[in-house]
Amino acid sequence: MKINEVISCLEDFAPLSLQEDYDNAGLLIGDANRECNGILTTLDITEEIVAEAIRRKCNLIVAHHPIIFRGLKKLNGKNYVERSVIAAIKSDVAVYAIHTNLDNVTNGVNYKIAQKLNLQNIQVLSPKEGTLKKLVTFCPLANAEEVRNALFKAGAGTISNYSECSYNVEGYGSFKAGEGSQPYMGEIGKRHTENETRIEVIFPSYLQQQVLASLRLSHPYEEIAFDIYPLTNTRNDIGSGLIGEIQEPVPEDDLLLQLKKAFGLSVIRHTALLRKKIAKVAVCGGAGSFLISAAKAAGAGIYVTSDIKYHEFFDADNTILLADIGHYESEQFTIDLLAEILQQKFPNFAVLKTETNTNPVNYFI
Repeated sequence: MKINEVISCLEDFAPLSLQEDYDNAGLLIGDANRECNGILTTLDITEEIVAEAIRRKCNLIVAHHPIIFRGLKKLNGKNYVERSVIAAIKSDVAVYAIHTNLDNVTNGVNYKIAQKLNLQNIQVLSPKEGTLKKLVTFCPLANAEEVRNALFKAGAGTISNYSECSYNVEGYGSFKAGEGSQPYMGEIGKRHTENETRIEVIFPSYLQQQVLASLRLSHPYEEIAFDIYPLTNTRNDIGSGLIGEIQEPVPEDDLLLQLKKAFGLSVIRHTALLRKKIAKVAVCGGAGSFLISAAKAAGAGIYVTSDIKYHEFFDADNTILLADIGHYESEQFTIDLLAEILQQKFPNFAVLKTETNTNPVNYFI
């Protein structure tokens, strides 16, 4: 198996187009066409992780956090980033990062957190805009069903829990074939009028290439008329954070104890207890203070995340309990998630989970 097969699997699950603008997900080090001998999944990449990959005979590291986040101007080993990159290159170990694109899919990083808290009726906390496009095309009436079916098979026409959605209207189109053309109908040099169907379908932006490929294969015309429009509609299954419900509302103290147990925590930073029972829980792995307002607006009783700054705790404003459980702690189960994605696709291949704790933060209790 080649490394690019692993990459295809990961990007089918969390397409690169879903990463945030500031991110650097994708293949960071290595040749995608090389044979893959083994995969090591991890949250972070350090020199210890590279050494572990070599020791365990894995020539591909799949990490959540990109080791190369900003441009590297020099590679002289002055910090852990440069030393890790040098070690990987020297040992011919490829490095792939799957970061905010894995955060933004419903069954990604945040779903693991929601599972640990047994949340139900899970929804995206802050749906993402700009991930949808609309295709409008025109074809002869007799070919409309074939074209629609091809577009649906390519992934177009899905809106939330509904599939094979399209809008169709009949009209007529005209064209005059020029010299050198091979018209499907009509004659060269004469205007032809044809009864046609206008087909409109919505599709995720990352599927554009395969949607257009399916259109070209199924459409009878030599030259296909089509338009693609970017949409500002949000996708309810893509975005930041999740919110879900607890089967039976619980006191805040009990939920904090559940958090400690489920995530192996020694400490939780939190705002003042409001002495209310919690029914709805919002979560976001990693640095999630940007979603405090969204969690409040969604009616969450508690928002579980990390990296909340001092002044941001005031934003709770006695309306929500903010619980900062630590960056590594909130995302630790991403290592399991990555292994599960790959093991499901490649059940007979060596997919290993790191045995190294890369958490740089320690607590003196």
